[in-house]
Amino acid sequence: MYLSAATADKLNELQNKLQMKLGPEFISQRPGPAGGPKLTYVEGWKIINIANEVFGFNGWSTSITSLTTDYIDFNQETRRYNVGVTAIIKVTLRDGVFHEDVGYGILENAKSKGAALDKCKKEAVTDGVKRALRSFGNLCGNCLYDKSYTQDIIKMKAPQVCNSSQCLHGLGFTVFGAGEVRQEYTLQAPRV
Repeated sequence: MYLSAATADKLNELQNKLQMKLGPEFISQRPGPAGGPKLTYVEGWKIINIANEVFGFNGWSTSITSLTTDYIDFNQETRRYNVGVTAIIKVTLRDGVFHEDVGYGILENAKSKGAALDKCKKEAVTDGVKRALRSFGNLCGNCLYDKSYTQDIIKMKAPQVCNSSQCLHGLGFTVFGAGEVRQEYTLQAPRV
């Protein structure tokens, strides 16, 4: 297959980005199951932001290939629900390259069947998106499967990232890191 020099350069640049590992500001931890070791992960919204940055907001898409409720158990004594849902998610890039993976959502001891299903479906889809994106490279989360990397990165202090006083976008203004405010546009009421 012939690639122009410009296309080859863009692909090489993308590959170099995807080989980079995530900084500590993207990493979270939570207790492992049954009191096991902590799990290291990237929150769903962060990995979506990374994908938008790497591929462009319109350079990738997701689709749900399958969404299956594995079980809904109702405990008569406690009047609570236990629910498990599996999602198969496909992430496709603009050029047609795709990866597909499975995600899972689980909720135990829920008061409402509907709320449990809703939460589990969302969790399964988010998990599937994260797992499919990781197949594109380290920057999309694959680095978290490297145990020596995760042991080192959790020891690093995360730099302060854009917070409410550093970069906000609002109607007609943007606040930048040094507190500088710039007028972006002005909303005007329609004339009657």
